[in-house]
Amino acid sequence: MVSLIHAPVDGQLQRLRLRRGAQASRLSLNIHWVYWVHQVQLKLGRMDGRARVEAALAMGVGDRPPVGAWGHTYREEWKPEDLASVTIERAQRFGWDFVKFQPRATCFAEAFGSVYEPAGHRLKGPVLVSAAVPDLESWHDVALVNRKALDDQVAALGQVARELGSVVPVIQTVFSPLTVAGYLVGKSKSRVVRELRKHPELVGPALTRIGDALVDFASRSVKAGAAGVFYAISGYASKDAMPENVYRELVLPHDLHLLQRLPAKAWFNAVHLCGSNLHFGLARDLPAQAVSWSIHNQGTPWLAEGRTMSGRAVMGGMGQRASLRYGPPGEVEAEARRAIAATEGRGLLLAPGCSVSPQTRDANLAAMISAVAA
Repeated sequence: MVSLIHAPVDGQLQRLRLRRGAQASRLSLNIHWVYWVHQVQLKLGRMDGRARVEAALAMGVGDRPPVGAWGHTYREEWKPEDLASVTIERAQRFGWDFVKFQPRATCFAEAFGSVYEPAGHRLKGPVLVSAAVPDLESWHDVALVNRKALDDQVAALGQVARELGSVVPVIQTVFSPLTVAGYLVGKSKSRVVRELRKHPELVGPALTRIGDALVDFASRSVKAGAAGVFYAISGYASKDAMPENVYRELVLPHDLHLLQRLPAKAWFNAVHLCGSNLHFGLARDLPAQAVSWSIHNQGTPWLAEGRTMSGRAVMGGMGQRASLRYGPPGEVEAEARRAIAATEGRGLLLAPGCSVSPQTRDANLAAMISAVAA
């Protein structure tokens, strides 16, 4: 028996089983069938990472779900060549099907004037020296003043994409304008939300300027080899930050202003909704091919529910603060199998719900691949 797999045409995995002794005259060929056969792919061997991702984004599944994980490497993040090197090494060692590029989280705030310095420890992130927006009136002055902070991330991603080749898609992390603004005041969600709601005439134009710079950053990343972006909304699309109607009025237009201007070549874009008690209905209104979130946080949907609510492929399923960090590998494999069973593997990109800790054991990350390969 031969299995013909065609993932992308209608977003569903389709199989035609040709049994011994079947007669061609009984296949009822028609125009639709001819069209389907023209595009079908005969998969007798292993698929590569890109093919698996394409199948998942089409709400299907290839030979298995694609797998990827990411986390900060705090020491290497300060030099683009070091960051590229460690990213390539980890992608090849674990056999990731896709790479979510992990730049220094503070690079976006640095680009707009905040100053950070290395902590000097592999387990500690950058240390804030001075914030670009120390007071309300400083929103007038928000502008791109340190382009190199973003240039370094484009250069590093380009090196990764060239080394891994087209068979392993690499997506660039892009913080939402409001997420960047939160870092500009010293990573204070409450302050930036309060000032946006009370003084939209000050904060709103600053978000537009941030968004314009991020569009350019995303475009240059795609030109350098990125397959798309990982658009991170860090805690703001949550009931804990603001009501949904407020987000839709004051924040969503800035998200759309950026996402709708991504290059046409960006075929693999994921929206990441970070945090608990999410306004998950926003996922349907944010243009992207996949949605990422942590199913282990309070007030978030399970994978299959999130897939239905968003109408998009889902990225996640693995607990970055529990199973991946503490293991053992057997529990990681069991969790991966539960994610696959819950979705039947359709439209699933198996991944952590957010960045994994630098203390995560390699054996636990390797168990993600061994679970799907079994």
